[in-house]
Amino acid sequence: MQYSIGVEYGLHCLVYLIDIPTDSTIGIKELSAFQGVSETYLSKIFSKLTKAGIVISVPGVKGGYKLAKSPADISFWDVVEAVEGATPIFQCKNIKNNSYLCRDEEYAACAQASPCTINLVMLEAEDSMRNVLRNKSLTWLNEELDRVLTPQSRKETREYFANNNQVSR
Repeated sequence: MQYSIGVEYGLHCLVYLIDIPTDSTIGIKELSAFQGVSETYLSKIFSKLTKAGIVISVPGVKGGYKLAKSPADISFWDVVEAVEGATPIFQCKNIKNNSYLCRDEEYAACAQASPCTINLVMLEAEDSMRNVLRNKSLTWLNEELDRVLTPQSRKETREYFANNNQVSR
C-alpha cells in the first residue's frame, strides 16, 4: 500500500497557506516553483483539494488558493481522502465463498452468511490508520515544523511566499 506523492505535495503546500493574510492567496506558479514540481501536476492536486472543501480557489490576476477553513480543522486524513479518494485500501473479494468446501450447499450457506475474518482485520487496521491521520491537523504539522526546522528556514519560506504573493501572476 502506498499513497501517491500528491498527498505529500498537498500537505507541504497547505502548510504554506497557513501564514498568509486572510485577504491573500498563493498561486500555483509560486507553489510549484517552491516545490520543484510542474504547475499542471500541482493544479490537479489543488483541484481535488478545492472539491473537498480544503482550499478555496480565487480567480483573477491576483488569484490563487487559500485555506477554506482553520488549519486545526484540516486533518492529514482529509488531505489523503481528497487526493486519493475514499475507497478502502483492502478490497475483499470474498474468496472464502469459492473454496472447495463451498461445493457443499450447507457449508456454502454458512460460509456466505458469516463475514470474512481477513476482511474484518484489514478494515480494522485501515480504521486505526485513518484515526491516526485524523488526529494530525495542519496546525499540528505547522507546530512540528517550527520544532524540527531551523528558524531561518521557516523565515525564508514565509518570506518567499510573502514576496512572490506581491508579484502579479
